[in-house]
Amino acid sequence: MLTKGRQKYIRWFDEITIKDIPTVGGKTASLGEMYQNLKAKGISIPNGFGITASAYWLFLKENNILDQIKSTLDDADLSQAIELQKVGKSIRQAILDASIPKSLEYQINEAYKVLCAENHNGDISVAVRSSATAEDLPDASFTGQQETYLNVRTEKILLSTCKQCFASLFTDRAISYREHRNFDHFSVALSICVQRMVRSDLASSGVMFSIDTETGFKNAVLINASYGLGENIVQGSVNPDEFYVFKPTLRNGKRPILQKHAGTKEYKLIYDIGGSKMVKNIPVAASDRKRFSITDDEILKLARWACDIEDHYSKVNSNYTPMDMEWAKDGLTGELYILQARPETVVSQRKAATLELYHIKQKGKVLTSGRSIGEKISSGKVRIIKDATNLANLNDGEVLVTDKTDPDWEPSMKRASAIVTNRGGRTCHAAIVSRELGLPAIVGTIDGTQALKDGDEVTVSCAEGEIGRVYQGLLDFEKETIDADALKDRPKTQIMMNLANPEEAFRLSMMPNDGVGLARTEFIINHYIKIHPMALLRFNAIEDQKEKDEIEKLTLGYSSKPDYFIEKLAQGIAMLGAAFYPKDVIVRLSDFKTNEYANLIGGRQFEPHEENPMIGFRGASRYYNDRYRDGFSLECKALKHVRDDMGLTNVKIMIPFCRTVEEGKKVLWEMEKYGLTRGENNLEIYVMCEIPSNVILADKFSEIFDGFSIGSNDLTQLTLGVDRDSELLSDIFDERNEAVLRTIADVIQKARNARTKIGICGQAPSDYPEFAAFLVKESINSISLSPDTLIKTTILVKNLEKEANHSK
Repeated sequence: MLTKGRQKYIRWFDEITIKDIPTVGGKTASLGEMYQNLKAKGISIPNGFGITASAYWLFLKENNILDQIKSTLDDADLSQAIELQKVGKSIRQAILDASIPKSLEYQINEAYKVLCAENHNGDISVAVRSSATAEDLPDASFTGQQETYLNVRTEKILLSTCKQCFASLFTDRAISYREHRNFDHFSVALSICVQRMVRSDLASSGVMFSIDTETGFKNAVLINASYGLGENIVQGSVNPDEFYVFKPTLRNGKRPILQKHAGTKEYKLIYDIGGSKMVKNIPVAASDRKRFSITDDEILKLARWACDIEDHYSKVNSNYTPMDMEWAKDGLTGELYILQARPETVVSQRKAATLELYHIKQKGKVLTSGRSIGEKISSGKVRIIKDATNLANLNDGEVLVTDKTDPDWEPSMKRASAIVTNRGGRTCHAAIVSRELGLPAIVGTIDGTQALKDGDEVTVSCAEGEIGRVYQGLLDFEKETIDADALKDRPKTQIMMNLANPEEAFRLSMMPNDGVGLARTEFIINHYIKIHPMALLRFNAIEDQKEKDEIEKLTLGYSSKPDYFIEKLAQGIAMLGAAFYPKDVIVRLSDFKTNEYANLIGGRQFEPHEENPMIGFRGASRYYNDRYRDGFSLECKALKHVRDDMGLTNVKIMIPFCRTVEEGKKVLWEMEKYGLTRGENNLEIYVMCEIPSNVILADKFSEIFDGFSIGSNDLTQLTLGVDRDSELLSDIFDERNEAVLRTIADVIQKARNARTKIGICGQAPSDYPEFAAFLVKESINSISLSPDTLIKTTILVKNLEKEANHSK
């Protein structure tokens, strides 16, 4: 009779905890820890067993190959690639030629039979994963150093695969990694994890992190997903779907999917039923490639599991422990499963006290682009490597360009100054290794090996947000090092940030700040949405067929065309709101001029021609007007979704270019139609102070709004009667003009008298230190600046406040 009783070389998941790493390795110990402690929370983990490290030592001892391996390693110069390859091949062959001891063979076969019996399905498929006893230490990750084998079926193939796992402890990459990290080759043993396969070949799978892998932002879960078995994502064979979920409000029962990015998902790895291999890659149908590989409910469920797993391991370790996880969906049952979980060992180890910010000082021709890995900039000559046999051609400091990398490339990758791949997402092999090596990388370019040529001098920039760019030539850039601890004590005047690009939000939120004083929606509409809102609402009335076709293409997969606008805008705003949560993020409603709106897809048909759009149909005047009222409703619905459904109540709203108090009331009434009522759910609504009427009637405006934000550009323009875009009058346009300064001082005093908040979000404090000093002297509540001037202005304001206190 088959039983699951304890055997010398077999340990089942329900017999294992994280304390058993020396016995079964990190991978298996983690699965046992979750199997015992997290199933009660509803987290599904396929059952399995570990073949212990003692089995590995038994295998080496009984075959008399331990001394042979030692002498082979001792006699070799492992710093030489050719020697390393020769040694690795010799050791692996010795292991593959050896026999599994009968006592061990019997126990493995018996355990496999028990696992088959549990699933009532004859010989079942299992995943056979190498689990090293030194995996996932705080200062080193052995992830990917050893092999994983999928869809292993029958006792005979399982035993053969176990030998392959033992041999994988001595792959070239594993030997090199241990040498590089000064690990004794014989302080690491190889355990094997045997786990029931989930039929994700019929559905989807992926990886996820409970931390942002680029910036170290702790409040987001990053999920990558694609069709079929998950190895394609790990190996970088596909560009997967990517999702961000916000942890704090997810824990409160909200649905905060911050971002959804559809990958190309070119291939899927499936069982090779009836074929000569265990698995094979096949193309994904075009219709499937265009849709997301998992649903919103599945995204949220996985994210909740990520939070529970992170919470559990943080408790076990008595320290915050972000996690790196693999998951799969069973195509037969529709169930989700966690397949692996281990501590994240790269970005979480960064020292928070020092921030490094890279700034590109020139712009050149973009040769190719993709997903940025890291936030650095580097330059060098291009070296295109088609496969691992050509890695000897890579010289120190060159930019490695290839289709994709795999673990065999690791010994050579450290010679590169940057890495560019055609394929892969943020969790692929090239991305993981680049982070660990501290190299900038751009993955998923699609055409990198075609767009770049051997010997080209290029600059690889990952410092411009989510999109990494390869520029032609060696461009000028700089690195700024910031001591964050020196700015922990904040000035009395709040120093906030002007921000527009959601892709930069996580990174910029690491800078010492007091929130976002101006979040511009125009960037989101221009770069993410691209379509005029009225063209989405009145799609059938569009006359230009080319524009209709373009709109159809962009909105593919959405239940309605207006939903496309709402979801895209909501996600962009949510990224900004989440990055700085719970600090205030003040979102300014769209303030395009008519000529700018007309440039959106489908826009010309819905916009009037104006001789002077700068003081025409813009800002508040549009929101209640019949020409645009319905378009404004989409903005309101997006903000409602961000605040109520995602739970980001730190997002405040600001009305631009509001000419009269009556106009302000009309806009507030319009917003109330869509559930955005001032005072409800802590909603604060601000108004831009950029028109002289805002200053003159500040006491009246303060009765209907919660605060002011001075827009110094427009206020200067309208105070001096100067078109701010006029080159002929540029010498007159100056925010430091006495008339402008008196106007600003006046409105600050009126706001203070009305006990209403007042800040400034114009460019002047960023450009002129003396202007910032003036604002501090006038006791403004907050100054919102462009990110590049945030630090120096914070230091300036702290010193000014200190001087003011000393003079009292």
